[in-house]
Amino acid sequence: MKKNRNILLSPIVLGLILALLVSCQPSQKKDNNNKKKDKKTMSIQHTDWSKNANIYEVNIRQYTEEGTFNAFRKHLPRLKKMGVDILWIMPIHPVSELNRKGSLGSSYAAADYKAVNPEFGNMDDFKTLVNEAHQMGMKVLLDWVANHSGWDNVWTKKHADFYERDENGKFISPSDWTDVISLDYNNPQMRDSMISALKFWITETDIDGYRCDMAGMVPTDFWDDARTEMDKIKAVFMLAEDEDNADLLRHAFDMNYTWRLMHLTNDIAKGKKIANDIWDYLKWNNEQFPPDAYRIAFTTNHDENSWNGTTKERLGDAAESFAVLSYTIKGMPLIYSGQEAGLDKRLAFFEKDTIDWSNLVNADFYTTLNKLKKNNKALWNGTSGGEMMRIGGGKNPYVFAFYRVKQGNIVVSIFNLSDSKQTITFDQNSIEGKYSDVFSGQEITLKNGLKINLKPWEYLVLTK
Repeated sequence: MKKNRNILLSPIVLGLILALLVSCQPSQKKDNNNKKKDKKTMSIQHTDWSKNANIYEVNIRQYTEEGTFNAFRKHLPRLKKMGVDILWIMPIHPVSELNRKGSLGSSYAAADYKAVNPEFGNMDDFKTLVNEAHQMGMKVLLDWVANHSGWDNVWTKKHADFYERDENGKFISPSDWTDVISLDYNNPQMRDSMISALKFWITETDIDGYRCDMAGMVPTDFWDDARTEMDKIKAVFMLAEDEDNADLLRHAFDMNYTWRLMHLTNDIAKGKKIANDIWDYLKWNNEQFPPDAYRIAFTTNHDENSWNGTTKERLGDAAESFAVLSYTIKGMPLIYSGQEAGLDKRLAFFEKDTIDWSNLVNADFYTTLNKLKKNNKALWNGTSGGEMMRIGGGKNPYVFAFYRVKQGNIVVSIFNLSDSKQTITFDQNSIEGKYSDVFSGQEITLKNGLKINLKPWEYLVLTK
């Protein structure tokens, strides 16, 4: 409607018109965070154990032939030896049967937020898993789907008003996810019930927090309230599957995703982008998020593996180099189930498809990286770690090189992100000296003007 600036409306008439316009708007999920806030600040306090942690995603269904909690527990000593800190366990709720995809359905279509998928075991089995992980010094995050549930979730029978409806009063599937239906965050009772369910798993099983699926599709003020309530029970750690809403990281969440970086690495591996483009990404990242926000760095996860290809398919010969980058760049590195065994197949999402553990070809590789992350303060998360300082000034656009310093700890990282030989000149006299190669143990002396030759996709990580 075009505005006519020559017409003056009384306050009463204007109020009626505004009320009418609001009532005609489509239903939207409520977000009460209307005040303008500084996106560069965070009010949450990260747990101390997260400051130098890595995270490992557990796909219970595909992890073992049995696909159970008890069968997975047998792997805990191996993961502890590998240096895993946080276990992110994919959803463990019963899977809805109505409109299910495939024979087993998606674990992200919950039928009951306070129950365990009987295929995985029972509640006591899960409690035992959490307890044993804690005894080994590992923390446990549970995957949580707050935006939607399965079609036959127990709430659909007892609380049908918890769900969004179309003009015909029917449940609504978000996007094209036909096996799930959207929850209505305009309903205060639904919000309270969701928070109650989140608190349930903390009080009943002593988990340490959540990875929240599609967190950006849920109102930020809900997450703020939920975090406040959960922290009253114990200090939790929260990971948001989101990269667009920086407000999520001010109070509710400790960490979010780096999809832009992952897509950029895919493009670099295919020759569509170059190493220098990563610096543009980092500039955007630093402008977008608070300095102490944690960012999860990954080369794959359950979605990427199943739907977009294995690391070999997407990254080819660059896969190992980008895995190392995920540990030395600012952020918390992620390992997905099977990466330590060289997982080279797309795991089925709705069917049984067991991971092959016959050859732990990458176990030593990740053990080395986890130890480096844990012990070198320069690589710690958020403001606990050092800033990334550029080496080489971008003179060779195919080499990504930087160093990080924190409390006397120094890590120098140099990557040839191309399929041809490259050379870079070391130009940082402030950090000259003798270093140890993380992977070979060889001593290397860095001097200003030193030329470093790199094979295709070769990397060099040095510490002192």
